[in-house]
Amino acid sequence: MYRKALLSLTVLFFMMGFITCLNDILVPFLKQIFELSYTQASLIQFCFFGAYGLTAIPAAKLIEKVGYQKGMVIGFIVTALGCLLFFPAVSLHKYEVFLFAFFVLATGVVLLQVAANPYVSILGPVETASARLTMTQAFNSFGTFLAPFFGSILILSTLQNSMNSEAVKYPYLFIAIVLVIIAFVLGRMKFPELPKSTTAGEESWAYTLKQPNLLLGMLGIFVYVGAEVAIGSFLVNYVMENVALPETEAANYIAFYWGSAMVGRFLGIYTLKLFAPGKVLVFHSALAIGLILLSVNSTGMIAVYTMIAVGLCNSIMFPTIFTLALKGFEKSAERASGLLATAIVGGAFIPLCTGWMADTAGLRTAFILPALCYAYIAFYGIKARK
Repeated sequence: MYRKALLSLTVLFFMMGFITCLNDILVPFLKQIFELSYTQASLIQFCFFGAYGLTAIPAAKLIEKVGYQKGMVIGFIVTALGCLLFFPAVSLHKYEVFLFAFFVLATGVVLLQVAANPYVSILGPVETASARLTMTQAFNSFGTFLAPFFGSILILSTLQNSMNSEAVKYPYLFIAIVLVIIAFVLGRMKFPELPKSTTAGEESWAYTLKQPNLLLGMLGIFVYVGAEVAIGSFLVNYVMENVALPETEAANYIAFYWGSAMVGRFLGIYTLKLFAPGKVLVFHSALAIGLILLSVNSTGMIAVYTMIAVGLCNSIMFPTIFTLALKGFEKSAERASGLLATAIVGGAFIPLCTGWMADTAGLRTAFILPALCYAYIAFYGIKARK
């Protein structure tokens, strides 16, 4: 029964990755359509990931009442609603309406994250939780690998012939239909019930917030998501800055960035069984810092490929940080997961700061901020080893 549930959840993780990565295509697309600065364009990620900060804890409370499976179904429906809001956004041709659509769409993804991540973590032995979540996250990365090709062909290619936002309507309508179908099928499946806490202290939010390992893990999620999203958001512009390519060709490099994370996650299923998760986290963080420093001090394809390779380092970070921070909360995982999902709001603030730095000092200097984020993750890995 556990295997059937895990196989079903791979579809969920695929769609979460696909939808989230399409933002990386829409950042350069809407930047050109509305003639935005880097800071203004980064508001797309700010509204999307800002939803985590505002809705993750309410999502956790909802899941406590309705359960993991119903929470996922509701998440898919809300995400589909967000996709449909792109129709009025296009008709009104207002950047503000696009931002609202991103927020609603992200609210649904938050529900999916808060329900799915702890469910996978506690759906089996504790000692293999990191490897299990890494496996499902690998399918999340498969979605992020395919999304740039999808967006480049159906959305970015239209910039050569037109300067309006019509191109986003029908791709997002298609996604909305797929999400509704998945919600229907998921609602009719039977998932195994997981144990709930019977200790009042363990179930209180105050108790959860007092746990230092969880708080350190929340900061780890904050900086990890922020760094990963900041690089993905401005990678198209970074490629065009280093190599003379049009947007459609530069967008393909986003697929390589997320695709390398996918490869790393499949490899991570085995490395996390062979080595302590904290040790693997330190190694990946240190390598990411080295690659960023090499990239910003290089030019041409060397700069491009070394930045793309950071995706490989990202591969195991989210599932490893998440499961390390979740230790001790197996029976009240929805609350700890809600707090950890709130920390995904780092994807709103760090790209915004990176965009501001890019406007004032250039993209090369701006990428130093993600490098600092990886430095904290290395510190968290060292703490976890101890």
